Amino acid sequence: MTTRAESIIGLLTGGLIVSCQAYPGEPMRDPKTMAQIARAAVLGGAVSVRLQGIADIRAAADITVPIVGLVKDGGSGVFITPTLEHARAVADAGASIVAIDGTRRPRPDGLTLAQTVAGLRATHPDVLVMADCGSLDDAIAAEQAGADILGTTLSGYTGERNKTSGPDLDLIRSIATRCVQPVVAEGRIHTPADAEAARRAGAHAVCVGTAITHPTTITSWFVEALATTSGRVS
Repeated sequence: MTTRAESIIGLLTGGLIVSCQAYPGEPMRDPKTMAQIARAAVLGGAVSVRLQGIADIRAAADITVPIVGLVKDGGSGVFITPTLEHARAVADAGASIVAIDGTRRPRPDGLTLAQTVAGLRATHPDVLVMADCGSLDDAIAAEQAGADILGTTLSGYTGERNKTSGPDLDLIRSIATRCVQPVVAEGRIHTPADAEAARRAGAHAVCVGTAITHPTTITSWFVEALATTSGRVS
């Protein structure tokens, strides 16, 4: 019999996860708005959406695809669903997959990653865990800790790897080769070609945020491109 975890991971195969997030203080930083964007992404073919914040997850409760949920607490160090309490709150809000910091760094509540995963499973046995990793060593440790999905979300942000201009294809390839659990490529995937390259590198699924759901950044790309051609007419 297929387990819930197998069913969800199967659903993600080769698919696009769309991260629907806005930074504090931005005009779109509103749970209703984020839920509307998530629904639009599903209409476009997203197999899953990634939402930050308890209110955002609850606002999107009617969405028919799995929700990857997280909360951010702080702005440096371990701040993506940093504690077991945070992880349980995300699961209670309705996330099918709880994304947590999957690095080997000390966690604010003093628990190890393995203790966090086990503690979440004790109260929410049907919820999957996505470990947001920054390196191959993180991914190996996260798999050993019991994570169901290994993400490259933190590549270039923890000091272990250089920040690539596009997706960290070498890391995706290394994790896919060394680990058994599926890899979700996330981070600096700006174009469909980037997504294809990540998939070819071994990603089970691809998560795209900024390039789809962050109009402030997308607008700035066009503004900067036009600024470089200012005064030049061909």
